[in-house]
Amino acid sequence: MRVLLSTYGSRGDVEPLVGLAVRLRELGAEVRMCAPPDEEFATLLDGAGVPLVPFGPSVRALVTRERPSAADPFRLAPELVAARFGTLAAAAEGCDALVATGLMPSGARSVAENLGIHYVYACFQPIELPSPHLPPPPRPGRPFPPDVTDNRVLWELDAQKVNALYGEAENTHRAAIGLPPLDNVRDHALTDRPWLAADPVLCPLPETPDLDVVQTGAWILPDERPLPEELEAFLDAGAPPVYVGFGSMPMRGVSVDVTRVAVEAVRARGRRVLVGRGWAGLALIDDLDDCFAVGEVNHQALFGRVAAVVHHGGAGTTTTAARAGAPQVVVPQMADQPYWAARVAELGVGAAHDGPVPAFESLSAALRTALAPETGERARAVAAQVRADGAEVAARLLLDAAGRERRPVPA
Repeated sequence: MRVLLSTYGSRGDVEPLVGLAVRLRELGAEVRMCAPPDEEFATLLDGAGVPLVPFGPSVRALVTRERPSAADPFRLAPELVAARFGTLAAAAEGCDALVATGLMPSGARSVAENLGIHYVYACFQPIELPSPHLPPPPRPGRPFPPDVTDNRVLWELDAQKVNALYGEAENTHRAAIGLPPLDNVRDHALTDRPWLAADPVLCPLPETPDLDVVQTGAWILPDERPLPEELEAFLDAGAPPVYVGFGSMPMRGVSVDVTRVAVEAVRARGRRVLVGRGWAGLALIDDLDDCFAVGEVNHQALFGRVAAVVHHGGAGTTTTAARAGAPQVVVPQMADQPYWAARVAELGVGAAHDGPVPAFESLSAALRTALAPETGERARAVAAQVRADGAEVAARLLLDAAGRERRPVPA
């Protein structure tokens, strides 16, 4: 069985798919992945033994560029569609299944349709799935009318936004290979049976009347890497620190201020600080020995040894902290991050910061909640409920479905 996995996005979009790839290979499948050409993704895939087919421009370069423009998404969208009908289509030749995740994968299902192979769309949070109980995610284009609050209407407008971004490019490429045009690019990409690769405790499945959603659980890539010796020494030198890091978020123009606010707020709670540099390039604000800065490290090993995790609210970081039983402070920046912030607060495993840029007072209040004994107890209780088998569930479902489609029907 040959499977092509495809994604375009930050590490939070790439790493879960690597977790699925590893499980598929353990079950005997041959797997390759189309993913952005960023060096850290290539290293991640190489470490897992999964062949990388570079796809699209560097995500880190796009995210961290100094002067992003409102026109950028309208240039990127047709470029990605063209890459799916080119690079992805070539990689899918001879495959039995194609799984698409990440930024709206316009074109991926068309490629699968043209090749006659099994197609699955998967997302790592529910805000991509049309539901009367959740509004659509923010997308480029004209803002929604402020007087429209009915989620059903908003999802209809969202479909129009997706068409404006991807419709012309996808239909042009479909016509070139003899496929009919699409009226609704979003719903075509999602299918009527999308997968939700998120833990049911952390992310309960919303009502989706028009979709038969399959919730597999989160796709977790086991990480056996030891922590660096210098980090181990810092952890051993005192009480558990508070980790502060914003992953792939650039924190554009405010990184120094955010670091200072965070360090001072943590110190005011009597705690040491561990700063994760991330794509924002966070750095220490002084040379006191109660602070330490780290780059890319094993969060699965680290988060079980910290007092709390202050982060941006990506699906992967939220899940990793929850599995470790670490209280959380989520400072959401964009996309699905406000959703995860709300879930952390609703579950009682931490605090949701109001807004993307913390002030000393607001972060101090959130840390007070996260560091309270009852929050730690609740975080440990929830950790015991978070499943670790989502990638295996998904791998078996995929191989079974693709195998059934491939078998000839008896005469």
